[in-house]
Amino acid sequence: MARSTFPRDRFDDLPADAGRVGAHRAERPRSRGWVVFLWAALATLVLVIVGIFGVLVASGRISLSSDPAPTPTVEETTPAVIDTAYSVVVLNGTADEGLSGNLRDRIVELGWPGDAVQTGDSDTTDFATTTVYYLRPDDEQAARGLADAIGGAEISQSDFLQPTDDPNTPDDESAEKRLVVVIGLDRAAGQPTP
Repeated sequence: MARSTFPRDRFDDLPADAGRVGAHRAERPRSRGWVVFLWAALATLVLVIVGIFGVLVASGRISLSSDPAPTPTVEETTPAVIDTAYSVVVLNGTADEGLSGNLRDRIVELGWPGDAVQTGDSDTTDFATTTVYYLRPDDEQAARGLADAIGGAEISQSDFLQPTDDPNTPDDESAEKRLVVVIGLDRAAGQPTP
């Protein structure tokens, strides 16, 4: 220490074992280190959670807007009607023989005249699902009625094997009401019953 030129007084004469004199500071507590560590760990945890949430929102995996619940769609179906005024062509779309004849007999039992139901083989032998084809939208009721009556067939609007007008005759053959049934592999193991 530097020597001062001030005269000595009672404060200059301190006992050697007196310790600190004049310093009024509180002692540092010994358990303060873990509190600092706890605050640092908590801050780190909060920052990590906020970061993960931010990444999920930015990537689109979490949406902050509430999406409205999807409204159920009501499929309007045409009621099934058995209409024996239609002629029916039954084609076997499988390799199993006799299916078209069996289905023809079933359709005749349902009320169709025997001469209004024709049978034959399809060009393919691996047709997947038994289907009733109809031409015009107003034929859908009759197609659905026949499909339900023969048991579990699908229906489809198509001009497949529908009559066309012959210009050499006075009749309009395209006005004939016709349903075409193609038997699929779903019936090859056995015909479902209605």
